[in-house]
Amino acid sequence: MRLVIIGAGFAGMYAALSAARLRDIQGTTPEELEIALVSPEPRLVVRPRLYERNPETLAAPLADVLKAIDVVYVQGSVDAVDTEARTVQIVNQKGSREPLSYDRLVVATGSRLFRPDIPGLAEHGFSVDSLDDAVALDKHLHGLAQRPAGNGRDTVVVVGGGFTGIEAGTEMPGRLREILGKDAKIRVVIVDRNSAIAPDMGAGPRPIIEDALRKLGVETRLGVGVDSLDASGITLSSGERIEAATVVWAAGMRAAPLTAQISAERDNFGRLVVDRDLRVPGVQGVFATGDAARAACDNDGNNALMSCQHATRMGAFAGNNAAAELLGVPAQPYHQKAYVTCLDLGEAGALFTRGWERKVEMVGDVAKKTKQEINTVWIYPPKAERAAALASADPQRVTDL
Repeated sequence: MRLVIIGAGFAGMYAALSAARLRDIQGTTPEELEIALVSPEPRLVVRPRLYERNPETLAAPLADVLKAIDVVYVQGSVDAVDTEARTVQIVNQKGSREPLSYDRLVVATGSRLFRPDIPGLAEHGFSVDSLDDAVALDKHLHGLAQRPAGNGRDTVVVVGGGFTGIEAGTEMPGRLREILGKDAKIRVVIVDRNSAIAPDMGAGPRPIIEDALRKLGVETRLGVGVDSLDASGITLSSGERIEAATVVWAAGMRAAPLTAQISAERDNFGRLVVDRDLRVPGVQGVFATGDAARAACDNDGNNALMSCQHATRMGAFAGNNAAAELLGVPAQPYHQKAYVTCLDLGEAGALFTRGWERKVEMVGDVAKKTKQEINTVWIYPPKAERAAALASADPQRVTDL
């Protein structure tokens, strides 16, 4: 038997760990149940941190962890799924394509930044969506020091007033001062179509975010969209022109395109709609998890978000349940009643809320310390020690803050 997991993000990593854990508990050998993880590189990109400095350091190796738990690593990208034949097509680094059969499949392909067809966006927009994107932005920012002041050199526009946009925008003043000097006339502007910043956060936390933006000198342009970008700046739907050498796009996410190859219901974000066991209804042998899945996380109408907080726990349930079907043991329905947000606000600290109602629990330096612990400890892979790695993936114990 073979269980194939596509993707080495948070959901894919925990799916592999959890499936291996159940295999171990059931006394099944790796020869009897092969668990294979497919991804371009054997590493976890710590995507929630890509707004930070030194993005080239924000990837954690997985090869030793996978070896310790007897998970087969398959290097390559999956570009086709045949759910009738139960095969995936893997493209390796040389461009060759090879099929890999599966008995159960876990789709953990993650999400991608939504880039609309706006003139100039593809040519002139930066992002922190992937490691390569974040490294390209960092290189560009450091290159600004070689340019003469003026003509928008010291101005950054961040498009998107959600979590990613706020974290990128509030981090930017400090980054730019380190590169351009304390005397540089730094200007950061966050643009969003919504009438309020952080639209998903609600009225409780918003004044804290707005106060942080004021302290940092970050401007906002709300209720407007983007008409076009060019090499020297951005034009808003209001007609306002902002001269800026740097425009960072952080407006919206969509599930990775591979989900479209699976004949099943999807939501507006392209996520596969799954049942409580994270199966894809109507498609035998296929599970979806993380940003590739729309899953109910409680009985109160709350659905998992595109976040590592939900992906880690969803991955643990998906891997466990896919292996459970093959091993003939009961599945464990996914649930994740606890929900927190910890929003980095750059040099203004951070904001920590609990619950879907976003009750504020910590702000400022205290919240910042928690954010740093989350970013540098909690979300990293376990050590490559078999017992500890397997224990970390118990679906009922994976972090539910």
